[in-house]
Amino acid sequence: MRFVARVLVRPKAEVRDPQGEAVLAALRSLGHDVAEVRTGKEIVVTFEARDENAARETADRMGDQLLANPVIESYAVEVERETARAR
Repeated sequence: MRFVARVLVRPKAEVRDPQGEAVLAALRSLGHDVAEVRTGKEIVVTFEARDENAARETADRMGDQLLANPVIESYAVEVERETARAR
């Protein structure tokens, strides 16, 4: 079965986020009443796994081993079975 994992990586709460600070300042300069901005990245990976549990374990390993720096980043994983695409 094919699965799609979305790995959402963000700076840990105690780590400064300069990009988030810049976005916050820009939004405020545009007149938006914004309290806080934290930036991050979304990594989308399509891969084969025997079932959803195996897919989730694989995606978690990807996050631990490569996609997030555990010293300064946290991550969350969303896994779903790939839906057929129109051709």
